Amino acid sequence: MKEDEKEYTGFQALYFSALDSDVSLITGVPGYPITSLMELFLEKSDATYNARWFTNEKVSLEIALGASVSGRRALVLVKHVGMNLLSDPLITSVTHTIGAGLVIIAGDDPGVKGSQNEQDSRWYGRIAEVAVFDPVDADTAYRALRRAYELSEETKTPVVLRVTAGLEKSKGKIKLLPKALAPHPEFDRSIWKNRMVEKHQLFHSRVYPLLEAEAENTNMNKLREGTRERAENGRKSDLSNGLVGIISSGFVSSIVEKTLRKQDFKKQNLYPEISHLSLSLVNPLPLGKIRTFLNSNQKVLVVEESEPFIEEQIRITGNVYGKKTGHLPYGQIASEDIEFALEHMGEEEVSKPVDTAIFQTGSKERATICDDCPYLSLYRFLSTLDVGVAGDMGCSVRSAPEPLKAVDVSFALGSAISVACGFEKKGIAVIGDFALAHSGILGLLSAATAGFEVLVLVLQNEVAAMTGGQEVPDLKKVVEAIIPDVSVFNIDLIEVKAADRIEGEKETACKKEKQLPTPELSEMIRDKLALPGISVIFIKGRCRKY
Repeated sequence: MKEDEKEYTGFQALYFSALDSDVSLITGVPGYPITSLMELFLEKSDATYNARWFTNEKVSLEIALGASVSGRRALVLVKHVGMNLLSDPLITSVTHTIGAGLVIIAGDDPGVKGSQNEQDSRWYGRIAEVAVFDPVDADTAYRALRRAYELSEETKTPVVLRVTAGLEKSKGKIKLLPKALAPHPEFDRSIWKNRMVEKHQLFHSRVYPLLEAEAENTNMNKLREGTRERAENGRKSDLSNGLVGIISSGFVSSIVEKTLRKQDFKKQNLYPEISHLSLSLVNPLPLGKIRTFLNSNQKVLVVEESEPFIEEQIRITGNVYGKKTGHLPYGQIASEDIEFALEHMGEEEVSKPVDTAIFQTGSKERATICDDCPYLSLYRFLSTLDVGVAGDMGCSVRSAPEPLKAVDVSFALGSAISVACGFEKKGIAVIGDFALAHSGILGLLSAATAGFEVLVLVLQNEVAAMTGGQEVPDLKKVVEAIIPDVSVFNIDLIEVKAADRIEGEKETACKKEKQLPTPELSEMIRDKLALPGISVIFIKGRCRKY
């Protein structure tokens, strides 16, 4: 196969685009779906760039900012919830200004296949006032990242590029562009002659207009006109009530196109009359293009994942339909959802009943603790205690539902210690060693200085088990410097097996033996709970998966 005939996934396209953009530093924090993109850089690492995992998104961006101000292009890879942590330096960097191009690739998870929520990273474009690309396919992803670095240097601001697992799996041809060459700009210290309020005014008078012009003029926002002819296929539809157009964003635009190209038994397109405005640069929105499109159609359906980001900004015109009107679901969008919406465009609002099958299949497909997890005995013991147990967004969160019911609450990665400090009486924080390094150590430091009472159980398996088995730093010595009462318990050395006696839990068909709570560990936990102040137990256990 010739080089120009090869097809690449969206993530492979981003990998090649980063290389051709002369990126020298790649930082990232593991998490779905971004892990597989970083693995491309780690597998193929060479002398042209340095790619490294870190445990905290704020730190990852700050390191990239340091590279940028010294004239090195940098790339930051995080999942959508990681945008929450790095938003502090991101928002400040916009008016502070940077040097060489800096791009943040945010991996969103419509459908919540590997995350604690279904957050939409495009909103950070509005909050931070930065450009946000949302590429449709592999070729657009390649061109979007190339342009993102140029735009970053032209505006002296970071740029966000949003991706989803759909883009990762999609395949297509890409057209490579000439490689970018150094040198790249360094930080211009003359910005310091302005006060912060003046920097903000300068940004809106000089920089943001450049982003607005980019949105209006980029060829990555594409319009495909419909034929404006009714398809004579006997199909019952509300489309006959007037001209209908679709505005979409990102990977879901490809699903829209596939839907519009569907044919009936006569090999005729089902929706030849529908125009489609596909956006790959979504912040700022190209309001001029959108205004023209809205005026050209009596009704416009906005198709986007996960939140009504575009719809919220343009629905004041009154002829906009989508999630807010009930025509489309929140989160992930399928072709059937688009077809349903088009068939109900005659209705101002749609009250679609909730699909109860989602709840029925959800419980069956829920990820659970591995059968050979070394911490199963611990989770069973925790469920018997009459104390509050705060978990974390690591493996321990899987112990919250039945049948284990070990963890009571779990809000964010690294949150367990701080949450447990808020309990009315002394409780337990169950936190993985990765979550401790991510941000939990700050909660422990605050607990120590503020005089809270909490028992911290650090599950020390030395890997980030939920995100691919990345190595985790050992913080035991750091914790010992903060907390006087630190113990270590190696759960792998205690192998007590017997028949499962937990009330309400059914025996397995093969009647496998399961670990029971170890008397040594359970006694240690009870003793530490009875003590005043803070106690920490590092519970060592080898993850069987890695």
